[in-house]
Amino acid sequence: MIRNLLRSCLAALLAATSLLPTAASAADGRQGAVRPDPIVFVHGWNPDTSPWETMAGRFEADGWPTSHLDQWTYNATQPNATTAARLADEVERVLDLTGATKVDVITHSMGALSSRYYLKNLGGAAKVDAWVSLAGPNHGTDTAQWCGGAPCIEMRPGSDFLSALNSGDETPGSSRYATWGSPCDSIISPKSSVALSGAVNSTTACLNHSALRTDRTVYGEVKAHVR
Repeated sequence: MIRNLLRSCLAALLAATSLLPTAASAADGRQGAVRPDPIVFVHGWNPDTSPWETMAGRFEADGWPTSHLDQWTYNATQPNATTAARLADEVERVLDLTGATKVDVITHSMGALSSRYYLKNLGGAAKVDAWVSLAGPNHGTDTAQWCGGAPCIEMRPGSDFLSALNSGDETPGSSRYATWGSPCDSIISPKSSVALSGAVNSTTACLNHSALRTDRTVYGEVKAHVR
């Protein structure tokens, strides 16, 4: 009798356990396991990734694993479409490394253009959850008249590259777009170039072009956006 009672209790316990929710559903288990999303940092017309050290360090201090903070570098003298193709490869590498399904992309200055090309033309909108532009010349900048080479020509207002990039939907896909521009940025002219239709557009305090990467207030707002 006792044995039968124990069997009945065990059967009831197993039945109840089967009704409990699992720790993560099949739909969100993989992505939930790798939260927060990995971040790919895309610099501007610079030779290396050192400008991101301050911001990446803050993300790490706030709980992002180092494996999720990719300070990517590239040849900034090549056309933006070429850089975009390399960025596509880099995003795939980061996704494979981390097991994530999407990344967040944080850009500075010219980095906004190649990353936008990636989202619009190379399938990136399906791989990027949140996109950030800090001081991006999204509609061109007059200061690009003073430098040469393909990327500078593409940054000039009215260039063929920008006309194509900004045609139609400026923020395609389901990615969450946000821009930050400073009223004291002497590199971006006109200042209205930064904002994109369909994005969350913010104006910072009086910061120079480079300071948008290191300002603590801007960091806090960017962190809130990518979460």
